Amino acid sequence: MRRFLPRSLAAQMAVLLGAALLIAQLVNFTLILNEREKLSLAQNEGPAITRFAQVASDLTTAVPELREALLSDSSRHGARFDLRADSGIAEALRQPEIESRLASALADQGHASAEVRAGYEPASERQARGRDGPPGPPPRWLLLSVRQEDGGWMRGRMPVPARDEWLVVRLAAATLLVYAIVLGASIWAALRLARPLRDLTRAAEGFRGREVPASVTPSGPDDLRRAIEAFNAMNGRVVTLLDEKDRMLGALGHDLRTPLASLRIRVEGMEPEEDREAAIAKIGEMSDMVEEILLLARAGRAREPAKRMDISALVGAIVDEQQELGRPVRMAPQGRIVAEVQPSLLRRAVANLIDNAVKYGGSATAEVVETPQGAEIRIADSGPGIPPEELERVLQPFYRIEGSRNRETGGTGLGLAIARTIAESHGGALRLEPATPAGEGLRATITLPNRPPSTPR
Repeated sequence: MRRFLPRSLAAQMAVLLGAALLIAQLVNFTLILNEREKLSLAQNEGPAITRFAQVASDLTTAVPELREALLSDSSRHGARFDLRADSGIAEALRQPEIESRLASALADQGHASAEVRAGYEPASERQARGRDGPPGPPPRWLLLSVRQEDGGWMRGRMPVPARDEWLVVRLAAATLLVYAIVLGASIWAALRLARPLRDLTRAAEGFRGREVPASVTPSGPDDLRRAIEAFNAMNGRVVTLLDEKDRMLGALGHDLRTPLASLRIRVEGMEPEEDREAAIAKIGEMSDMVEEILLLARAGRAREPAKRMDISALVGAIVDEQQELGRPVRMAPQGRIVAEVQPSLLRRAVANLIDNAVKYGGSATAEVVETPQGAEIRIADSGPGIPPEELERVLQPFYRIEGSRNRETGGTGLGLAIARTIAESHGGALRLEPATPAGEGLRATITLPNRPPSTPR
């Protein structure tokens, strides 16, 4: 059943409350209609039954010569009483409930065992007879009969007020009005709860620890207000912790650079030359790793201001630098594409992707494409590619694929992780996919949205 429910809180509450209210209102409508029908029956048929029972009692005590006169005298105000050989009421017209009440009324008059018949006159007979009742709305004619001691029947044809034809309509309208009011109030309450929850969700999804967190204005019930206030306070604590982490990493980087530089000075005088070169290379790798770790930690929280610039020219300048170094890098021609970016960070991300493509794929082709959402920077190579199950893993820090790409596997495993962090700091993402439909090569795409990157405080 859950798959048929809407996904939002307000919609689910509206559907569930609406269904519950609908069932409750239908039950209530049925009960009210039944009670109204009983009340109408008592008010409409009750006086006619009482009058008929009184006339039947009087007829029992009257001398035979005066019975016709008694019935004639009682036939007034639209009522007609007569004696006949049969009851005058067909079986199909009989109303057991009215007969029960008629028998009870006759018992009160001393005729407990009297045989009775009761029913309404068919509409066809009323139309054939024409209007012969009291003024006002056309009445219904109630037929009542009781068997006499001589085997004959006394029958009464008595007008009763017509049933309220608009009763069901009025009850239905009242039921719908109550349903609409209660459901409307329920939906309003659900929306009042859902709106701050939606703001809270949007703020939580938008905060990645790299910018000033969006402060959610507390609203709604007190419980929800306290939850929002706690969320805002938690965001503040998270940013404080990240700032402390940046300061710690900065101090750690400084403390590591100094002994590494001192160590390099010392080993430059080492002999033999082969050992010296190996030691210097190792120290260089350690220095590079320290720098890349620091860059990864700070990339998403860099305080470089965003600038509106031609990212095609930015990528083109990086490609020119790579070509001057003799590396097989080229750029697909395209026009001017402007976006608001952090230039130094974006240059580092693109340089990492180009270096990765050349190192593992043999060459690199850069392309900048404008999209409805912003822009994309695509770096493709013609190497063996990456297995689909590894595409997400290689974006993790320090993860390297051994033997999956047929060139040397050096490096720290931080280049793609740094590029992804920089892309996310711009509000975009880094996506890896095969460069060709056949699954050959690798294409790394940095997506840049139209909105400018946020800068941490």
